[in-house]
Amino acid sequence: MDKLRNYDVSFSGLKTGKHEFKFEIDKEFFQLFDTDQEFTDPKIAVDVLLDKHTTFLEFEIKVKGTVELVCDITNEDFTYPIENQIGILVKFGEEYDDSEEDVITIPANDHAFNISQLIYENVALSIPMKKVSPNVSDEDLEILEKFSPKEIEEEQEEKSDPRWDALKNLKNKN
Repeated sequence: MDKLRNYDVSFSGLKTGKHEFKFEIDKEFFQLFDTDQEFTDPKIAVDVLLDKHTTFLEFEIKVKGTVELVCDITNEDFTYPIENQIGILVKFGEEYDDSEEDVITIPANDHAFNISQLIYENVALSIPMKKVSPNVSDEDLEILEKFSPKEIEEEQEEKSDPRWDALKNLKNKN
């Protein structure tokens, strides 16, 4: 947890108004979390804009960089550019509470806010569900589509087996 303190944004000595913070993150950052990543070799710049108000804080966290992904079709590694941003409102209260989607409450006596989890989530949200290398051609995708399983068409569902019709009639009579 001590290494995550590198991502504390101290706001107690700051004047009201806008303040910028910059971070560079790589694989060491993601190793601080006990989860498996869907990517390797992250090289990401994080720009944090803090707008300090007298009673609350506004954070805008932008991530931009690249990660290595494995193509779902070819199994080859490829570099994928990521860019994303999230906004969070931090207000002061009795105790820590992150149950609201875009609002986090921190204890009123805190002097810093740790953004490591927000950076992690921002990057994770940038990774696509379907990972397709730019080297995969349209022809490859067409072939894949041609041989992919299809849903049964309605026409086939309407064709019934005459052996079951008698049973269906019994069911309908009851």
